[in-house]
Amino acid sequence: MPELLSAELQRRLLERPARWLVTGVAGFIGSNLLEALLRAGQRVIGIDDFSTGFERNLDEVREGLEADSWRRFRFVRGDVRSASLVGEACSGVDYVLHQAALGSVPRSIEDPIASFNANVDGFIRVLDAARTAGVKRFVYASSSSVYGDSEKLPKVESEAGRPLSPYAATKVANELFAEVYARTYAMQCVGLRYFNVFGPRQDPEGAYAAVIPQWFAAQLRGDPVYVNGDGLTSRDFCYVANAVQANLLAAVSDCVRGAGSQVFNVAVGEQTSLLEAAAAIRGAIAARVPGLPESPIEFREFRAGDVRHSLADISLATTLLGYRPTHRFEEGLAAALDWYLARYGT
Repeated sequence: MPELLSAELQRRLLERPARWLVTGVAGFIGSNLLEALLRAGQRVIGIDDFSTGFERNLDEVREGLEADSWRRFRFVRGDVRSASLVGEACSGVDYVLHQAALGSVPRSIEDPIASFNANVDGFIRVLDAARTAGVKRFVYASSSSVYGDSEKLPKVESEAGRPLSPYAATKVANELFAEVYARTYAMQCVGLRYFNVFGPRQDPEGAYAAVIPQWFAAQLRGDPVYVNGDGLTSRDFCYVANAVQANLLAAVSDCVRGAGSQVFNVAVGEQTSLLEAAAAIRGAIAARVPGLPESPIEFREFRAGDVRHSLADISLATTLLGYRPTHRFEEGLAAALDWYLARYGT
């Protein structure tokens, strides 16, 4: 696996060992956070119920670490909506990285109650457990979906629009509750608005899989690449190492002083259309697997709730967190390629 942290951030964490709680630890971003923290000498408690995460992700982290590093991890299987479970897990913890959620705009449109239960009820349970335990800082996954129908580009944290899906509404609710808890209970809360994060351990299977892993797997198998709409929809694709960096900086930097709540865009600050993304994946694969037949592109209807264009202004995160993306889009594709080749290559 490619390095997830810069040498400077790695050194900074090694000098300040702490206890961390990662919810959704068996998921895509959660397992990458776990790996980075254990490599940096931290102690980690992880919660997951495997509703969307996978035990194989934890196995992969364990296989890549020394035994001493893995022994600093304690796994708790369970639902973050269990007050007793998250209360016990938060005890003695310095930082909470709350990643557990039920993702996907289409899934939330089909089953809004499930999204509410996982993303709002679950969020408040973990937030309140963190309050009771007196953690130093509560860092949570928000989403670029909170920008909703705002057509302004680039997206700036202070100018969100109206949500276009139940999923987006759950993330708006998360930000509201974090702000209220910070003000009411003197907590420090930081929300990270992820923009289309991709990378190793992101599952390409299932009806709600993200496009980057879907297209990696499809092109390696020779299956059609399905594009929703005309292919000109654009995204600010963000490699997972950037998101890991943002989480850890959000926990240990001075971005919040005293009680308070802050949100940051986590992205690269570059716009890529879906057709450009498909071509870039094709190019990365062709460079490593010459002669592989090119997968046909098949266009489908636009998806309900999808934002047409997305591009982040990351200046606030750069200024207050010291966040600087280590991987642009094509660099992220190159870093992720070995993982996909190992699993879906011919």
